[in-house]
Amino acid sequence: MTRSNRPAVLDLIGNTPLVEVTRIDTGPCRLFLKLESQNPGGSIKDRIGLWMIEDAERRGLLAPGGTIVEATAGNTGLGLALVARAKGYRVVLVVPDKMSTEKILHLKALGAEVHITRSDVAKGHPDYYQDYAARLTREIPGAYFSDQFNNPANPAAHQQSTGPEIWAQTAHKLDAIVCGVGSSGTLTGLTRFFREADPSVEFVLADPQGSVLVDYVNTGEYGEAGSWAVEGIGEDFIPAIADFSAVRHAYSIPDAESFAAARELLRAEGIPAGSSTGTLLAAALRYCRAQTEPKRVVSFVCDTGTRYLSKVYNDHWMIDQGLLERPRFGDLRDIVARRFEDGSVVKAAPDDTLKTVFQRMRYADVSQLPVVDGGRVVGIIDESDVLLRVQDDPAQFDTRVDAAMTRSPETLPPDAGLDELQRVLDRGLVAIVADGQAFHGLITRFDLLNHLRRTIA
Repeated sequence: MTRSNRPAVLDLIGNTPLVEVTRIDTGPCRLFLKLESQNPGGSIKDRIGLWMIEDAERRGLLAPGGTIVEATAGNTGLGLALVARAKGYRVVLVVPDKMSTEKILHLKALGAEVHITRSDVAKGHPDYYQDYAARLTREIPGAYFSDQFNNPANPAAHQQSTGPEIWAQTAHKLDAIVCGVGSSGTLTGLTRFFREADPSVEFVLADPQGSVLVDYVNTGEYGEAGSWAVEGIGEDFIPAIADFSAVRHAYSIPDAESFAAARELLRAEGIPAGSSTGTLLAAALRYCRAQTEPKRVVSFVCDTGTRYLSKVYNDHWMIDQGLLERPRFGDLRDIVARRFEDGSVVKAAPDDTLKTVFQRMRYADVSQLPVVDGGRVVGIIDESDVLLRVQDDPAQFDTRVDAAMTRSPETLPPDAGLDELQRVLDRGLVAIVADGQAFHGLITRFDLLNHLRRTIA
């Protein structure tokens, strides 16, 4: 038997399952989700990674051992890196700085070289991720810029694989497809396929609030883009390969609704998905619930939620971003990021060891811990306290916290003003918010900055 030189993992791309949403209200409609998260690289972008690379090989644009450059929100990079590394190519990726840590770590684990650039600049700026990638392509000898935003192999992947799969899986009974647009390859490729298979299938655009695409679909014009936290979809320009001709409905979805929908999908249906899937699901539910007669609707789980554990599924991050509501008090407790009463404070007990303190600081990425005894703060210990004890004798890691902590720390009552808080922070201290015997939490400079940012947002 002769072994093929084609990496076997590439044969796992595509033919993803289609599942019905059964525990979320879809009005009179039946809503199905195509689980693109089941691709080997974890997203729908595996398809275009394969198509763009093999198209470049056929056209002689990629020499053996060559370099592939791309601008990506993460998933296209992961798809490209999966395919390229399996085939022996070098991969250089430019990624905006709002991408999740999990995506960046996954890219690096695959052997990609990652350049992180600004997400707050528009097309034409030298630090805009597409312009940055184009510049790197010119600087790297013989590099191939896969350029998903202009590459015809991008929509071809969906015209030739995703579309036929959906058509077969729905037994040719389909009324609408809900899509998001990043590079627009999915929407354009599916539009081309269904124009031939069944022109009556209508497309629904799901767009993050702040993106210009809904305005463009509705009016043919658009203004300046805003900002949004959802990753992978939404644009501040119209991609060159975009085809909106079959779009009949367009929904602008706020970040909070997108993130809430993604979390509900996991709770209700057991499907972990990213923030872009939340946008698609929110738009699909709006569309389905607005119908007066039954329709069969398909949308996508664009990628796996496991690469958003630090964001979508992290309550602390969601609260910091203003995407998850919590009780408000109108005082300093609203600035506390980790409230003691919520059980979210990382703390130490007086009889813990310094080794325990060090491990908790490292785990939580903090430099100090309150020392709490019976709900009352009795001290505070920071990294300098630990270092002072152990630098000459590492055996001191077994020392009890109450032997090294700062005792009777200064506290602020919840009703103290911002001026009082600022004076504490200006002295290089962390503010301890406590009321009588009740400890509420700590406020750092970063917490105050985040509070002020949300105030003006």
